[in-house]
Amino acid sequence: MTTDPALAHPLRGLYGITPEWDDTARLIAAVEAAARGGLRAVQLRRKLAEPAKRLEQARALRAACDRLDLLLIINDDWRLAIEAGADGVHLGRGDGDIAQARQAGGPALLIGASCYAEPGLARTALAAGADHVAFGAVFDSPTKPAAVHAPLSCLTEARGLRRPGTVPPARPAIVAIGGITPANAKQAATAGADALAVITALFGADDIEAAARAFGQAWAEDSAGAPTKA
Repeated sequence: MTTDPALAHPLRGLYGITPEWDDTARLIAAVEAAARGGLRAVQLRRKLAEPAKRLEQARALRAACDRLDLLLIINDDWRLAIEAGADGVHLGRGDGDIAQARQAGGPALLIGASCYAEPGLARTALAAGADHVAFGAVFDSPTKPAAVHAPLSCLTEARGLRRPGTVPPARPAIVAIGGITPANAKQAATAGADALAVITALFGADDIEAAARAFGQAWAEDSAGAPTKA
């Protein structure tokens, strides 16, 4: 992965998003397999679980991510992210106020925002305190078949964004999500994605470690490689 001096952000490379699994041991084993294949970050995304279950899994993932040197991001809930000691939170439209999350979590909390197909929404999110922005679905998504399509040009355009108040001006990390597979991952990376957020093609694979390694080919021509957690 090409080193960009304007990007001072640890979220790069393969970014796994958890499926709706109640079996915490299975989840941890899957994350371990993905980490052996090159996973760099994991997001706990539990839309259907009770709060106690989400907290249990968040704490289990925190321990695993510390051991595996992975970033841990929590979907939707910045309060849970803070309680579990996660590295960050990802907020979609209606999931909470970015400025409030920044005030509560402080400067160390990584805050991502769903920007769908709208670079203008990314500018608003960055002004409110976000430091990474996600665009998608960049391809047809089995998880969200009705999701708005985000052309790859959104990723390219977003590379011109800068985070307000940073000196020198820092670029947000750009995340591509939606229908990403090893076969199309390079398209998203070439278009401008720093991180590829994947659910089904990673955790639904028969061999999770091999699937993670296959995603690494998105940056295979770059000798720098995907960076580790900062």
